[in-house]
Amino acid sequence: MKSPLLSLPGAVPAEGVDEGVAAHYGELYREQRALADGTGLVDLSHRGVITVTGDDRLSWLHLLLTQHVSDLPAGQATEALILSAHGHIEHALYLVDDGTTTWAHIEPGTREALLAYLESMKFFYRVEVTDRTAEFAVVHLPAGSIAPVPDGVVVRETAHGRDLFLPRADLEAYAEAGGPAIGVLAHEALRVEAHRPRLGFETDHRTIPHELGWIGTAVHLQKGCYRGQETVARVHNLGKPPRRLVFLHLDGSEVHLPGHGTEVRLAADGPDGRKIGFVTTSARHHELGPIALALVKRNVPVDAELLVGTTAAAQEVVVEP
Repeated sequence: MKSPLLSLPGAVPAEGVDEGVAAHYGELYREQRALADGTGLVDLSHRGVITVTGDDRLSWLHLLLTQHVSDLPAGQATEALILSAHGHIEHALYLVDDGTTTWAHIEPGTREALLAYLESMKFFYRVEVTDRTAEFAVVHLPAGSIAPVPDGVVVRETAHGRDLFLPRADLEAYAEAGGPAIGVLAHEALRVEAHRPRLGFETDHRTIPHELGWIGTAVHLQKGCYRGQETVARVHNLGKPPRRLVFLHLDGSEVHLPGHGTEVRLAADGPDGRKIGFVTTSARHHELGPIALALVKRNVPVDAELLVGTTAAAQEVVVEP
């Protein structure tokens, strides 16, 4: 869906998976500073929205998700994953229950597969899964924002801000009253700074939660009975995920940011050395300059200087080896 906020002055459309909303509105660093200062709003209306209703909704979701949600209090936000039978990440859900309905927003392009899986798992449970993307748009307000929330709007509040499930018909009017509008590039830069993984960016077909630090926020280690749980328990007990997420400070003299998948090597081995990882997301930060997240082999020394393509990079530990 194409957001009506793309008609705002200066709006530059995002590309790739974030197509449909604005990458920025002409002033990338100003937008980042505003977001960091707790002002403005981010149009995330390209994300999918699903709801689960019915008396069994929480107990049913508890059986499918990596998170403990059987007694999730109304209004308490959480996040959860759906894994393959081998423990690889397939879906990420950002959840809140309002007392009668569980709301979740999900990555663009994942709705059909997620809905098909959920429908296949309903069996005799009293639940109804509904795609609400055409009716509701996700709007993000940063932490510290004093922007008002319209009556009746479901809010998912975390340490990073508030996600509003806003009626899609009200999006343009709300942005006009509560702006300024901020593009997804600013939102992504602050996500990278905060070391927060994103499905499809930090994940590939074999990523497990331990590699990204998602164990701490999206996986409950004291529950079982979900697909992929055996892998989660085994790797947690052994303490040896094959890869680990790192945060990179990139050499600021380079003009171009490394794209997703750019190979990472040890600086000591030079640009023709053995590949030890790859970039997952890169961004230009208003204070830190060019930064990135990358997945590297677990045994890469935490103090090793790295090369991203031909660009020098210093690493910070996100996931301990």
